[in-house]
Amino acid sequence: MPEADVKTESVGTVVVAGAANLAIAVAKLVAGLISGSAAMLSEAAHSVADTTTEALLYLALRRGARPADVRHPFGYGKESYVWAFLAALFTFVAGAGFAITHGVTTILVHEHSGDYLVAYVVLAVSFAVESVSLARATRQIRAESRRWNTTPRRFLKLTADTTIKAVFLEDSAALIGLLLAAVGLGLSHLTGDELYDGLASIAIGLLLLVVAITLAKANISLLVGRSVPERLRHEIAAELDGLPAVERIDTLLTMQLGPEDMLVAAKVDFRDDATGADIEAAADEAERRLTARYPEIGYVFLDPTPSRPETRNRRTRHIQDEPPR
Repeated sequence: MPEADVKTESVGTVVVAGAANLAIAVAKLVAGLISGSAAMLSEAAHSVADTTTEALLYLALRRGARPADVRHPFGYGKESYVWAFLAALFTFVAGAGFAITHGVTTILVHEHSGDYLVAYVVLAVSFAVESVSLARATRQIRAESRRWNTTPRRFLKLTADTTIKAVFLEDSAALIGLLLAAVGLGLSHLTGDELYDGLASIAIGLLLLVVAITLAKANISLLVGRSVPERLRHEIAAELDGLPAVERIDTLLTMQLGPEDMLVAAKVDFRDDATGADIEAAADEAERRLTARYPEIGYVFLDPTPSRPETRNRRTRHIQDEPPR
């Protein structure tokens, strides 16, 4: 799949999710005010947070896709993680904060006034609309996982495209939140006790909290400078090691520069009989091979000098290992 197509598909997924969340937010707010349900109002806050998040994710895709310039020679890919991190923070503050606070208030006040029917109707319609948005995100994840020859679950865990991860997690949380709201509302309706409505609101807030923390951690890792997935890293090493003039790969360092941009830098020990022309040809061949197999690799740097023994175990690594968990 060409790079431009991947970005266009991500933008489309974000736009669909944003439009769905905006419509649902208005409906939930009206239903919450009419029914007096804390869970419905929390779901309205949930959808408002999701709508704002989609706007920030759209901005992340656009800002991060700007081409490199003199001041930013590696491009603006990492800026997308800044906006995605802000989106996660907004979900944490506006969505989770409101839902938990409102749920606690409902339990303490213990009052309810309004019609339940409109809330049930909005919950059913919202579930259908959110399902459409989640289906689109799921299709993209499955297509991308096939392209990378991995499972959808592993792709979702390791992908550097945090926008599609955010849409998938938020839509999944939205469907779970709707079910929680329906259960809380239904129990309160049957028993006349607003405790269940308040507990559902708190549960929705905790759900949003988990999603926000998960997305924040993923974006922080990429902002700091995360390497490419381990399997891909070893495939890159194998490609470089297979070059005729290469004796061994002494050090291999990789970094995600953006959702669709990777950097590869290696210290290479060439054969003793390799000439300058051989080394130059090997460097050209390395870039050709890697970019042909992985179009996301934007930069390939080979250093024909081995790592010094005194630094080999300090600032450089033979092959980057996964950090301890």
